[in-house]
Amino acid sequence: MEQLIRKIESSLYKGFIDQNKPVSAQFKPKLLTNKNHESVLSTLLQELKTCNTFTFSVAFITEGGLATLKTMLYDLKLKGIKGRILTSTFLNFNQPKMFKELLKLENIEVRLTGEKGFHSKGYIFEHTDYYSLIVGSSNLTDSALKANYEWNVFLTSLENGEIINHFKNQFEDAWNAAIPLTEEWINSYNQHFELQPFIKQLTGNTFQINEKYLTNQLAESLSVQPNKMQSVALQQIKELRETGANKGLIISATGTGKTYLSAFDVRNFAPKKMLFVVHREQILKKAMQDYRKILGGNEDDYGILSGNSKAVDAKYLFATIQTLSRDQYLQEFTKDHFDYVLVDEVHKAGADSYLKVMNYFEPEFLLGMTATPERTDGFNIYELFDYNIAYEIRLQAALEEDMLCPFHYFGVTDFEKDGEIVDDATELRNLVSNERVRHIIEKINYYGHSGDQVKGLMFCSSKEEAKNLSISLNNAGLKTTALTGDNTQDEREDAIQKLEKGRLEYILTVDIFNEGIDIPFLNQIVMLRQTQSSIIFIQQLGRGLRKHDSKEYVTIIDFIGNYKNNYLIPIALSGDQSMNKDNVRRRTVNTDYIQGVSTINFEEIAKKKIFDAINNTNLSTLKTLKDAYLEVKNRLGRIPTLFDFIEQNSLDPEVIVGYSENYYKFLVKMKEEIPSLSDYEQAILTMISKEFLNGKRMHEVILIQELLKEQAISKESYLAKLNDYGTYVDEATIQSVENIFALNFFVQNDVKKYGGKAIIELINGTYQFNEELQESLRDSNFSSYLEDIVKCAYIKKEKYEKSIPFTLYEKYSRRDVCRLFNWEKNEEGTLNGGRIKNGTCPIFVNYHKNEEDSDTNYLDEFLSNDLFQWCSTKNRTVMAKDINPIIHSTENGVDVHLFVKKHNGEGKDFYYLGPVNVESESASNQQIEDAGVQYGVVTMNMVLESPVQYDIYHYLVEE
Repeated sequence: MEQLIRKIESSLYKGFIDQNKPVSAQFKPKLLTNKNHESVLSTLLQELKTCNTFTFSVAFITEGGLATLKTMLYDLKLKGIKGRILTSTFLNFNQPKMFKELLKLENIEVRLTGEKGFHSKGYIFEHTDYYSLIVGSSNLTDSALKANYEWNVFLTSLENGEIINHFKNQFEDAWNAAIPLTEEWINSYNQHFELQPFIKQLTGNTFQINEKYLTNQLAESLSVQPNKMQSVALQQIKELRETGANKGLIISATGTGKTYLSAFDVRNFAPKKMLFVVHREQILKKAMQDYRKILGGNEDDYGILSGNSKAVDAKYLFATIQTLSRDQYLQEFTKDHFDYVLVDEVHKAGADSYLKVMNYFEPEFLLGMTATPERTDGFNIYELFDYNIAYEIRLQAALEEDMLCPFHYFGVTDFEKDGEIVDDATELRNLVSNERVRHIIEKINYYGHSGDQVKGLMFCSSKEEAKNLSISLNNAGLKTTALTGDNTQDEREDAIQKLEKGRLEYILTVDIFNEGIDIPFLNQIVMLRQTQSSIIFIQQLGRGLRKHDSKEYVTIIDFIGNYKNNYLIPIALSGDQSMNKDNVRRRTVNTDYIQGVSTINFEEIAKKKIFDAINNTNLSTLKTLKDAYLEVKNRLGRIPTLFDFIEQNSLDPEVIVGYSENYYKFLVKMKEEIPSLSDYEQAILTMISKEFLNGKRMHEVILIQELLKEQAISKESYLAKLNDYGTYVDEATIQSVENIFALNFFVQNDVKKYGGKAIIELINGTYQFNEELQESLRDSNFSSYLEDIVKCAYIKKEKYEKSIPFTLYEKYSRRDVCRLFNWEKNEEGTLNGGRIKNGTCPIFVNYHKNEEDSDTNYLDEFLSNDLFQWCSTKNRTVMAKDINPIIHSTENGVDVHLFVKKHNGEGKDFYYLGPVNVESESASNQQIEDAGVQYGVVTMNMVLESPVQYDIYHYLVEE
């Protein structure tokens, strides 16, 4: 307790007296504004995760606000953590359905205050020895917690603090005077709840005029205008045509208005005849309606060519590919009959029917549109359009531009029985068992939906599951139907109409609704199958992302079982195609990358299933890498460089190098016909790729870059270049750089692999490549490989600090640490635990040791997010010659740095958690057991200079 008091006292001093005081920032008062990557929501979740109980006093609550917390509240319920919420009916903001959502929270007691003008916004969390408090402007709404510019103060207090007691007393007074929330109260409130038709409640704390109401009133006098994305796209299409191009490709996320965009461009182009090609008649009719809104004109100007209509003379013809591709219809048109041809869902254009039509017509301009141009069959969509990407906007950018309906994604645990969770081998009878049906209903009810009535789409793993599960759900009281490829188009349209009118609650399907269908009123998407590809995942999620007046957001409920492809979920949600395992883990741990008010939430057990899949899966198989390689090559129309993969948000160059040692070898494996390189040239490529591509230290990269420009550079000029770049410069680092290029740093096997002789030499104060390398660099092909690595390293460096060797929360191997600490030799093979060398001491910790790692129960443990108990290796005492100096490192001026990884499944790299100060008085001799034998170890407490940020901390600590 005394230590806690000191921490809070020093944090308050830093927060209220001197911001420059060098103390722990764990309890520092701070302002939460939803800016600079620290949202109110992330702090709220952090406090909930670690509290013993909590109390909210908030005037306004929305369903979206509750949705952001539901996964955390569910996990807290499993741990027995309870809380209280006090709210009101002030200004009739809180809607009846929101109160019903509150009643679903079994571990939350809710009361309603009758306090006049109740407008409080406070969140209190009781921890084991202290309280934390968030108070300010944020109500419990998704906008206020994540998107709006808010002002909230975060404070920490001991139980006897006056401020916390004042808040607690005020709350208790209001709580005791309030009435409990009940079903009966909600029914009564619902009867009196009225909302004027021209007022729309926002998810924040204010009101605005209802756009729908005004639009309905003014529709007669207003014409449809392009949105922001469409305006930019139209300009880019115009500029593309001005270059003489007669083809263009639009890549635009589902729901962003591709059809309207194409209609606006047709209006600009003003063709005499236009053809719009789709693959389904249902889409065709909707497209024609949208075009009439934009283009106007007589009804006779528009016609359909499909199985049921043959209006071939129409000015604006909308045709299904199935009908148009038949010779009897295609031959009715001359090749130049249409000035302008549009092909929707053009990623299907590899099919013979599409190619037949596209090769036949010769319009003045051909426009293709798709949300997902990626293909796995090797067909090059981009080539069809002469590699002209007229415009591109993907999911993340579309969310940021507020073009799509926000979503709240919930990764939930699939049904578990007798310790076994649903996997890809689960029999159908278990997938549709009464127990699983109850589990599904429990989850879809708990996570809910926006709007008055659920209008959901469930994706199943097979036709049989869809049909049988629909029957089981109906027997349980739901209104559902199953649609598969066996159903006719009329049956599909009938089911969609029933869903819209409320006569159905869910449509269960396999994959016929993945794309090419517009159901904007959907407010819940349920995924009951494993993720087979990130493309299909986004297609299915995208079914609910169209905006609609009946919903504020769409709920995505993803049932996560024991599926080997679970790692695809964070890849799909983030759009990170790097195949870098650390990136994928980070996208699972921290989901702040999602834009706007949308959120991504994983139940703890479901999250562990994803981590298991990441650890147990090889993300860099030949097939995975080849598919990604061909995608980039097809998009560019040439052999890509490593840097191209970065620009195209594709494979991480480090993954490529990890697979093939260097890019030349990778291209050979891709069976590209390229100029050959000598064995020595390949060795140099391997060395520079393996050691410097990662950008963790730029000193070597800058020297290579300068020598690629000129054959030699003086040491003085080199040091000036380093200073210009803004990195740290000291003699030890420069000696380390020289030592590495002389290959003196490396073990013998690496020396041989890297060519066996010094790469860069310092002669008379001047650096230069060795003679053999200088000769090789006269070949522009070889030098281009090196230049490519240098470009990649500069981009990679952006996530690392320039002015210091290590960056908090980035990952480093033992080899990296030896190099960045300027050690003369790479000692990674013998570097276990901790070792003092040259005034520095790295501490390496494998936090969760699996049985195969060790039978020994070591005592490494986080005592808090800024206090770590370190355990030495076996057979050590406090007086051991390699332990005692670490104990007294602070007084001896030794810099101790902590590196931690969750377990060996993460590979060789450790998270850098920063400098630590060893509390020498905490060091003590302990005993551990290994195979029944007792061994002596030493434990000591290490105080981190920077408390570990909560997402990394909980990831490392949790089993």
